[in-house]
Amino acid sequence: MSRQVTHRLTYDAPPERVAAMLRDADFRREVCAAIGMTRAEVSVSEDGENAEIVLDQWQPTAGLPSFAKKFVGEETNIVQAESWTGPTQGDIVVTIPGKPGDMTGTAVLTEDAGVTTEAVTMTIKVGIPLVGGKIEKMIGEMLLAALETENRLGRDYLSR
Repeated sequence: MSRQVTHRLTYDAPPERVAAMLRDADFRREVCAAIGMTRAEVSVSEDGENAEIVLDQWQPTAGLPSFAKKFVGEETNIVQAESWTGPTQGDIVVTIPGKPGDMTGTAVLTEDAGVTTEAVTMTIKVGIPLVGGKIEKMIGEMLLAALETENRLGRDYLSR
């Protein structure tokens, strides 16, 4: 079983500025803090227009339903790896090391009349019988909340 989540983030800036923002380790750390990560290591390596971005994040599980907390513990490690081939197309893989699930997908930047839209499409898979679907739904809701926070912080970042 899996769940697909699609979300669009809009920015009043050209794609080049949005791409630069997404490659800014300080911006990514700011987003991690805003979504409740207790710690985050961010690495960005660029080769021309291509980039590899890794966010190694830790998040407390307080507030999660007991059925989910049972599988992840008091704190969980989330590793997000992005591989950008050019400034406007990125592949994303999110794993929870040692846990039966992942998210895979893409981020695509497009521009129309000076507004850049980042379309994020992710497939969430949790390989746990009976409760996997519930956990996928919960992760999807958390993903949407995180993307909304990133969008808000990104608009502020680009207005500076």
